[in-house]
Amino acid sequence: MITRRTAIASMAALLAAPSLTKAAMQQDFLDIAYAGNSPRNIMDIHRPKGAGAAPVLLDIHGGGFRMGDKRELPLPQQVLDRGIAVVRMNYRLSQQDRWPAQQEDVLSAVAYLHKHGAELGLNPARIALKGRSAGAFLAVSAALSLVQAGASPAAVVNFYGPMDFGSMDRDMARNNLTVTRPPADSAQSVESLLVGYAVGERRQEATAMSPVGRLENMARGVRLPPLMIRHGMRDNIVSGHQAEHLRDAWHLVDPNAPLDVELLSDEGHGTAAFVSPGVLNDLAGFLERHLSPRASG
Repeated sequence: MITRRTAIASMAALLAAPSLTKAAMQQDFLDIAYAGNSPRNIMDIHRPKGAGAAPVLLDIHGGGFRMGDKRELPLPQQVLDRGIAVVRMNYRLSQQDRWPAQQEDVLSAVAYLHKHGAELGLNPARIALKGRSAGAFLAVSAALSLVQAGASPAAVVNFYGPMDFGSMDRDMARNNLTVTRPPADSAQSVESLLVGYAVGERRQEATAMSPVGRLENMARGVRLPPLMIRHGMRDNIVSGHQAEHLRDAWHLVDPNAPLDVELLSDEGHGTAAFVSPGVLNDLAGFLERHLSPRASG
C-alpha cells in the first residue's frame, strides 16, 4: 500500500535530481535522466511549437512490467498541435525491482518535471498522467498517490490497463475469448512477478494495492481528476471489465469527476484503433479541455 507519507517522500527526494543545463531552448530533449536508481530512469521531452510554458502529458509504456521502451509509444501529433508537450518515460522493470519501485519512478519523473519545468519550457502545474496496459496501471496508481499527497494531476488517461489484480481472472472468465497468457492468479503471471507473490494466494492484498482497491478504501468525497478510459471488449490479455471497475470506483469516490469512457466492442489489446486518428483526436480534445489554464483545478 502506498501511503501519503510515501508519496510525499518520493517527490521530495527527487528535488536532488541532477540539474538540466541547456544554453538555449530546443524542441526535444532526449534521454534525460530524471532519477539515479537505474539506467532506465530516463525520459524524452517533446515540446510543441510556439512560445510559452506548455502543459504536459506524461506517457508511460506497457510491456507487462517486464519489457518495453518509451520510444515504442506513438508521439501523437494531435496532442502537440494543441500546444501540449509529450513526455515519454522509462521505468524500472519488475526483474530489476519489485513494486512499488515502478510507481516511485513515475513520482520521481513528476517531481523532476516540477523542479525543471521552467527551464524546459513546461508548465508541470498542468500535467496529465497516461499509460497503456501496464503503463496505465502505473499512471493511475501514481495519480492516486499524488491525490493523497495533495498534489493531484490535472487529468489521468487509462488505455487498456489492469486495474484490479485480484479480479483479473474472474473478469476474463466472463468473456468468450481464447486466452494465451498465464492466469493472473498464478505465480508465473506478470502481475505476480511484479508484486513478488502469487496473486491467487494473496488476493485481498493484490486488490488492495491496485487502483480499484485503493479507491474502495478512499474516503467518499475526495476530489479526483478527470479520467479518460479506452479499452477493447475483445481484449484477451486484460479484460475490458477492468475498465468498468475503475470507472465505477472513480465515480463512487467523486461523482463530480469528469469521465470520458469508451469501451470499444470489437477491439483487442493494443489494436490499431488505439493509435487511430479518432482515438488520438479524442485524447487531444480531452487533454485540451482539462489542461487549459481555464480548466477547473
